[in-house]
Amino acid sequence: MSASAFEHLSPAFPGRAPWGTSGRLRAWQRAALDLYTASAPRDFLAVATPGAGKTTFALRVAAELLSARTVRRVIVVCPTEHLKTQWARAAAKVGIQLDPGLGGGGRRGRSRQYDGVVVTYAGVAARVFHYRARTENARTLVVFDEIHHAGDSLSWGDAIAEAFEPATRRLALTGTPFRSDDTPIPFIRYDRFDDGSLHSHADYTYGYAQALRDQVVRPVVFMAYGGTMRWRTRMGDEVEADLAAPLTKDVTASAWRTALDPKGEWIGSVLRAADTRLSQVRVHMPDAGGLVIAADQELARAYQRILHRITGEPPVLVVSDDASSGERITGFSRSTERWMVAVRMVSEGVDVPRLAVGVYATSTSTPLFFAQAVGRFVRTRRRGELATVFLPTVPIILSHAALLERERDHVIGRPRTDEGDLWAPEEALIAEADRAEGAGDDLLGQFEALEAHASFDHVLYDSQAYGLPADATSQDEADYLGLPGLLEPDQVSALLRERQRRQVRRHEKADRRARVPEQVSLHKALEASRKELNSLVAQYARTTGVPHSHVHAALRRHCGGPPLARCTAEQVAERTAALREWFLHPERRPR
Repeated sequence: MSASAFEHLSPAFPGRAPWGTSGRLRAWQRAALDLYTASAPRDFLAVATPGAGKTTFALRVAAELLSARTVRRVIVVCPTEHLKTQWARAAAKVGIQLDPGLGGGGRRGRSRQYDGVVVTYAGVAARVFHYRARTENARTLVVFDEIHHAGDSLSWGDAIAEAFEPATRRLALTGTPFRSDDTPIPFIRYDRFDDGSLHSHADYTYGYAQALRDQVVRPVVFMAYGGTMRWRTRMGDEVEADLAAPLTKDVTASAWRTALDPKGEWIGSVLRAADTRLSQVRVHMPDAGGLVIAADQELARAYQRILHRITGEPPVLVVSDDASSGERITGFSRSTERWMVAVRMVSEGVDVPRLAVGVYATSTSTPLFFAQAVGRFVRTRRRGELATVFLPTVPIILSHAALLERERDHVIGRPRTDEGDLWAPEEALIAEADRAEGAGDDLLGQFEALEAHASFDHVLYDSQAYGLPADATSQDEADYLGLPGLLEPDQVSALLRERQRRQVRRHEKADRRARVPEQVSLHKALEASRKELNSLVAQYARTTGVPHSHVHAALRRHCGGPPLARCTAEQVAERTAALREWFLHPERRPR
């Protein structure tokens, strides 16, 4: 529509400028808008990776429909109170005035200047008939921000289905991945597959991989940390386990919770490493900020105290029961403060583009939450910015990180598999994590965390693992924490390979110089060398997707000798050297 075409249109309130549709759109937004305009659908689902600009796309659609008088009012439904204000601010920039405070108020006091309202999903559920009446009384566009939240509660889904059934147009937005449950989401089309399951059908999809190629989002480097955990069960037994080792789901959950305990050394070491990384990033991005995503408010406050001791500055704390949380997020986004600690509130939709370093200090394991959390760090401002997220070396979380580029549908009725197998397929692990989401809280009362020591495990980038396990505060760790804050995606891969070669050479020199002291018994020396080999095997297995037993078998075929339990120190050292060679030269790995 040309500029002159707007001249005869009268806005919602006399004397106000027409709704703006100017402004440069990204290529994907233009393509999605062209598709929407050509098809003029009543329902449209746009799936776009966090940070790609879903809000801008939706507001352009709203402006076009308002200007053409296809609709007279706009209702935006979003997950949280803070996002109501964020939507209202963004809409005002294009001349669309949305009331963010209507959720609990009546009709009195609402100005006729508004083009519509912003309300939460919970707010709609509380006043279903009010919003249905508003929708019936005027031609209305309803925008569902993060539509998957309509599946969080059956009452929420039923509420929006009832309230907005009369809407003239409905535009649903979500990031990727979608949910993994059997609750259908209103106004979403589902296609039936051969196995009888239903898959959500997106009208337009813009995934992370494509956004990265278009330089719309930042590349993400994941720093994985393992370590030895020790805890006491409710039966009084003491258990020790390596977080990076292959464990049963129950033991992994307990080791994970132990790692996150603020009284242990693990979380302190990881926060210290993350702050070191933030300092390096701020050399190139002076206002770069960090975010710690905590499991609950008690842990968030404990992490805030730890970071205060590390940095000398009190981090911003954002918790849901603080009425000023929204203001704190806004204030942090406009400041140059180093750290913010939050519980869920910054996991989705909140726009703080200067966030460049994150710590995933929560036991929430669903792919949906993980992708939304990582999405807080990928919003790019200029070319070359690099995001870094620190993770525990937990298989399900590493799987999410490695598969960040995968696009997911909402699936209903998929046949269930047996998740008891430690090496279950990735989809089965995700389904198990989804069903066990509420079970984690019970574990807190079943054990007492005793010790938690952190060790740098590896760096994950573009689904590839780089680096060998090393002690925290070692030179090996420092090499990776010292990556420049501004790098092109191909430069990241090249630099990580160079850092890995440097680390391998350093270890080889140390091995040649090493001598076993006479006072160290043979069984202690063998125990140490086997532990090192098993650690490398665990990382190699994660990188290649090959079970540990297959890696050990390949090493035995390559080097010869008996099973590991009967190997001499020299034979163990030979297998360790071979495995390091496979890390350094992937082309030499056995097929």
